[in-house]
Amino acid sequence: MIRVLLVDDQPLIRSGFRALLEVEDDIEVVAEAADGGEGVALARRHLPDVALIDVQMPVVDGIEATRRIATDPALASVHVVILTNYGFDEYVFRALRAGAAGFLVKDIQPEDFLHAVRVAARGDALLAPSITRKLINRYVTQPVDAAASRTLEGLTNREREAVALVAQGLSNDQIAERMVISPTTAKTHVNRAMAKLRARDRAQLVVLAYESGLVAPRSR
Repeated sequence: MIRVLLVDDQPLIRSGFRALLEVEDDIEVVAEAADGGEGVALARRHLPDVALIDVQMPVVDGIEATRRIATDPALASVHVVILTNYGFDEYVFRALRAGAAGFLVKDIQPEDFLHAVRVAARGDALLAPSITRKLINRYVTQPVDAAASRTLEGLTNREREAVALVAQGLSNDQIAERMVISPTTAKTHVNRAMAKLRARDRAQLVVLAYESGLVAPRSR
């Protein structure tokens, strides 16, 4: 059973998502919250698999709520998905950087919404190549972070290569083709790199790759 926490300051939005989720045999809404602070408290109490969090809320917004969840070792199994009305913007970027696994626009089709919840529950990032490219664009003018560069020292050459390809927006199948390895091996390289770098998902791998200088903007 996939356990879901809803965090949104609009009761009608929460009710709509709950109605969609609770008709599914494999999904259960365990709690609702009207602001990020309450959402974090409920995440600690219920340990949901997926926390659907609105990016803009009063009191404690979705960015801060994401940061609190992502930095709490007790909540390492909670996958945050950001909800937004506007698509990819600076708020969403900041939430991804804070540790969100991806984001959904609130006018998403019901079947796509349910699929996204299941994808997030598996621990996969909701980060399409188009969104990865926007993350890349965000880092074009950023200087290399020496501390971030040092974090990559524990990676093998193949793991570094896999991370660089993730940062270019490639899927595991595309990485396998580029590296001339099986998709399973590609996934293993990516997962080991994530574990070594303590990255929650592919979004954070992209951020680390650009902050560290592993991938330069000119290589896009």
